[in-house]
Amino acid sequence: MFLDEQIISFLFNLNFTAGLPEQFEVLHPFKNIETQKVCRQFYHKYYHDSNPRFPIVGINPGRFGAGVTGIPFTDPIRLNDACGISNNWPRKQELSSVFMYEMIEAFGGVKSFYSNFYITAISPLGFVKSGKNINYYDNKALQESVSPFALNCMRTQLSWGIKNEVAFCLGEGKNFQYFSKLNAEYNFFKRIIPLPHPRFIMQYKLRSKQVYIDKYLAAFSSK
Repeated sequence: MFLDEQIISFLFNLNFTAGLPEQFEVLHPFKNIETQKVCRQFYHKYYHDSNPRFPIVGINPGRFGAGVTGIPFTDPIRLNDACGISNNWPRKQELSSVFMYEMIEAFGGVKSFYSNFYITAISPLGFVKSGKNINYYDNKALQESVSPFALNCMRTQLSWGIKNEVAFCLGEGKNFQYFSKLNAEYNFFKRIIPLPHPRFIMQYKLRSKQVYIDKYLAAFSSK
């Protein structure tokens, strides 16, 4: 089975069964027909092979990027313009996606990047409260609910032959702390390299964006 088929089967069959704290809801983009359509196209276009990739691990999908398209750090604009996959969503940008695709272009473009890397998240499903994005670590009870799901998801994805020499963690704070603790217990990866989260860069370090693009590229070349 090619990698794209394994990814699609995994994503479309995700099921979060743990209880959630009051007022929290699961963001499950893969139940949307349009999301399923573009995911099939995207993963077939860039992952229709059996070649191992290095994993890049984010937090969880947000409402305006992967929470819409189903593809990590890929908003409808980048999906169309950079990846060549048309879609019917409003052309609304998501800040993390803007950074990621500028970095991907600097790496050598989408074909080169996606042939080397597979982007996922600690939780491949997102969470919302009162219509706002929630990170899995923002609430202690939520994090505890997410942990078994995150563990199972990581095991499943590694079973595809994803490279385990190194994983790149997006987020140098709580996401890296959680991921490191998980890895220390289960030895998924030989090492984890933390990188500043794209949203942090775009919100607080925009003037230094090129510095951070260079930092990503240097980390990738050190693998």
